[in-house]
Amino acid sequence: MSDELSALQSSVARLRRIVDGLEPGQVRQSAYPSEWTVADVLSHIGSGAVIMRRSFEDTLAGREPDGSFNQAVWDEWNAKVPEDQAAEALVADAGMLVALDEASEEQRRGFALSMGPMSLDFDGFVGLRLGEHVLHTWDIEVVVDPDATLPDGAAEIIIDRVGVIAGFAGRAQGDEATISVSTTGPERHLAVVLTPDSVRLVPSEPGPEPDLALPAEAFIRLVYGRLDPDHAPAGIEGPSLDRLRQVFPGF
Repeated sequence: MSDELSALQSSVARLRRIVDGLEPGQVRQSAYPSEWTVADVLSHIGSGAVIMRRSFEDTLAGREPDGSFNQAVWDEWNAKVPEDQAAEALVADAGMLVALDEASEEQRRGFALSMGPMSLDFDGFVGLRLGEHVLHTWDIEVVVDPDATLPDGAAEIIIDRVGVIAGFAGRAQGDEATISVSTTGPERHLAVVLTPDSVRLVPSEPGPEPDLALPAEAFIRLVYGRLDPDHAPAGIEGPSLDRLRQVFPGF
C-alpha cells in the first residue's frame, strides 16, 4: 500500500472518530472557516468524495466524464439538512476509500489523469484527496480541540505536495521578495518566491538563518490560510509570518 493511501485511511478513520464524538447540534455550529458550519465542511468532504470517486472510476474505465455530474452532486448535497450532510459524508468518504483500496496494482500503475494544470498518477490523485481531507478534518477537529494539529504522518506527505496549492492559493502582493522557510517534522528548506503577479513555493538550500522556522504541519496550515495567531505554535510570530499570512489568506 502506498504511503498516500495509508495516510488517507488514517485520516478517514480520524474524521469518523471526531464526528462520532460530536454532541447533538454541534454539526450546526461554525467550523474553522466561520462562514461554514461543521455540516457544511462535511458536505464538502462528502460531495468531494462522490465527485473524485466518479473521476477515478471513469479514468479506470476509459470513460469520458459527464460535464453535468459535478454540479448535480453539489446541488444534491446542498439540499440536504445538516444532520444528513454529516452522516452521509462519512458514508461517501468511506466509499471513495474502498474504491481506491480495491484498485488492482495494474490499475494503479496505469492510472493517469489530467486535472487542470496537474497530471496525476495514482499516488498523486490520492495525495490530492489527502491534502483536502486532512485540512478539512482539522477544520472540524479544532472546534472541539483548539490545540489540534495536523497528524505527523500526513504532514510528512503533504509538505512535499503543497507547492501546487501554494501556487493556486497564493495572492501576489505587487512586489518582489523571497522568504526562506525551514520546517521540522519533517525537515525541509523552502522558499516562497513572490513576483508582482505570482507566488511560487520551491525547494531551497539550507541557509544560516531562515526568515521563518516552524513545524511542517504549521507551514501547511499557513499555506491553506489556517495559521492565525490563536492557532499557531508559540514563538514563531514575526514580520515574515505576517507577510505570508497576507500571501496565503485562505480559500
